[in-house]
Amino acid sequence: MLRQSMVIIFFMCVSSDTQIITIDDTGGLGRRFDGIGGLSGGGATSRLLVNYPDKQRNEILDYLFQPNFGASLHILKVEIGGDAQSTDGTEASHMHNSWEENYERGYEWWLMVEAKKRNPDIKLYGLPWAFPGWVGAGTRSPYTNPEMTATYIIKWIQGALKYYNLTIDYVGIWNERSYDIKYTKVLRQMLDKSGFQNVRIVAADGNWTPVSTDILKDAELASAIDIIGVHYPGTNTIADAVATGKQLWASEDYSTFNDNVGAGCWARILNQNYVNGDMTSTISWNLIASYYSALPYDRDGLMTANSPWSGYYRVESPIWITAHTTQFTSPGWTYLGKKQGVQFLPGGGSIVSLASQDRMDLTVIIETMSHNHSLCIRPFLPPYEVRQQNITIQLKGTFAKVQKLYVWHSKLSFDDQQPSTLFENLGPFHVVNGELQIYLGIDEIYTLTTLATGQKGTYTDPPAPTPFPLPYMETFEEYKENAEPSNFAQQTGSFEVISLKYLSSPVNSGVMPFSSSLHVLRQVVQQPPVAWCDAENVKASINIIGNSSWTDLYVQVDAMTGQVNASDGVFVATRVANLGCEAFEAVGVFFFLFPDKKKYEVTGDLARTQLIANGNADAKTGWNTLGLLVKNNLAVGTLNGQELFGLMLPEKTSKMGFAALGTGSFGIADFDNFQIRDGKDGENYLINKLNTYKQKKDDFNLYFKPGQY
Repeated sequence: MLRQSMVIIFFMCVSSDTQIITIDDTGGLGRRFDGIGGLSGGGATSRLLVNYPDKQRNEILDYLFQPNFGASLHILKVEIGGDAQSTDGTEASHMHNSWEENYERGYEWWLMVEAKKRNPDIKLYGLPWAFPGWVGAGTRSPYTNPEMTATYIIKWIQGALKYYNLTIDYVGIWNERSYDIKYTKVLRQMLDKSGFQNVRIVAADGNWTPVSTDILKDAELASAIDIIGVHYPGTNTIADAVATGKQLWASEDYSTFNDNVGAGCWARILNQNYVNGDMTSTISWNLIASYYSALPYDRDGLMTANSPWSGYYRVESPIWITAHTTQFTSPGWTYLGKKQGVQFLPGGGSIVSLASQDRMDLTVIIETMSHNHSLCIRPFLPPYEVRQQNITIQLKGTFAKVQKLYVWHSKLSFDDQQPSTLFENLGPFHVVNGELQIYLGIDEIYTLTTLATGQKGTYTDPPAPTPFPLPYMETFEEYKENAEPSNFAQQTGSFEVISLKYLSSPVNSGVMPFSSSLHVLRQVVQQPPVAWCDAENVKASINIIGNSSWTDLYVQVDAMTGQVNASDGVFVATRVANLGCEAFEAVGVFFFLFPDKKKYEVTGDLARTQLIANGNADAKTGWNTLGLLVKNNLAVGTLNGQELFGLMLPEKTSKMGFAALGTGSFGIADFDNFQIRDGKDGENYLINKLNTYKQKKDDFNLYFKPGQY
């Protein structure tokens, strides 16, 4: 019945004021279409995805990459990890140091392989946000030694090919930071010498200027750069960019909460980036919101998957908005000319038309997104109006003989009582004498295409979401070397599982041998990186886990700092907040141990500017066990099974947040046997472990006041 009603709307609401839209290829074609993409990384935005159970993880990947199923993306852009915070976390570098390479770190390799597995034709694009400190040679710039930086990038491209059989199609310069003319030329030269002539350079992943004007003035630079990529252009370009003759991309765009307003933003810019700005590719930041919701830009992805412990995920409306374009086009298709199927509509909205390389197939996408229902997070969108309208599509030229078009329809609803229509197949419609008449409502998307291959893929509903599970125990034994353990989200520094041959006992002062399969978690960054934002200004590492609304909690970990290039102390923490690029201002309750100094500190922040208490600590050489209970306004710390401190927290101390571990400075430190318990369970755990604690609780002495419970 719904489909019949849509057919009636499609044909019967046409009146004498119908506007004619001509779709014609005889006057020449427009620019080459390069595809629609999603960006993984740029801040560890896919961090939790890899932790999902296999069934749900494969379903999510199908929704993103499987052709003719869901978003069916043409391009996957990934961060070239640089051991530094880049929005929601840090991504591991393939070269922590100049003398070593490792291509098993991180999860972008895995994601690229999975994307290629589903769509062998997907294009791959790598871009650095930050660089390990050694690349900067002691400076905050990657351009100090252009050859060294180019070698670092080329090794990532070589590693992709050698270890994963992945061909990188595009590479960028430095995300949203200054680009360097000399470095760009050197990168092109060294790519060519290394046999990567087909890797295209996108520059500069920022603004239209100065790269556009530089290209016009410098022939060698123009030869080096293939694509001008900009971020959040607001569908606008500039004359100098067009004059270069380069392909123009919105190489990062969208970044908007993925409700229906976000879907409206995405629908509008997918069309209007070309209609208004001649941009032939639009790439969404981010691909998938697979990071803790309390981190910056919650749910700014095409879909959401931030509960791997439950298997829950959500296929959000932007997935189906993407499908309106991606399922019926391919990179290499061509836009038709302006006013020949590419234009703004008389009543508001826009239309784009694309032809296959052989002009045997045609796809037309129409959007009528209203202003308030298509606001993107950036930039400012000037007011405009959209009204209901009737249009007649006239097919001319090569397409005059088309006799039927397959029609797909979405209508975004902003009324809780009226569900949205998302990517509904209305079936084939006959074209009579080269014409098709359509009534367009507001906040609608139509795709008209000669292709019959579209599909709205579906799976059974995923499991319901559940809270982060407590108690939580992690020995790091189940992971391969170099893996990042499940559910941890490093904010500064870089943490990976390693195998050790000998391990100092957390209990005994001696050294005990154990098999090489025994694993620990190591923080490996030894110097500040060439940073993308200010997070590393604190010059400490922090790795969070859990739930941002936790209040009462017990956290325990074994830690060792006795290695060469060791960090200055280690910590466990609770109630941690202010993260992402603001991690230099991270707050919480931090229990720092400095074994070499035989000291401890309790602070209200990572930077150790909010000192709550300090004192002597009988720390061991090698491994020490740190425990921290925070309940109400009480904090109790233990060291190696003995009570170290008990205190009342200042009123201004953070009231809720994640659990965390980390180091007091950049440098090597190992962690093992991590556990989290809720406040009550943690208290009982201490009562069973510590006689002094039990006595003090029974006496309501120091920590507990009558009537507190």
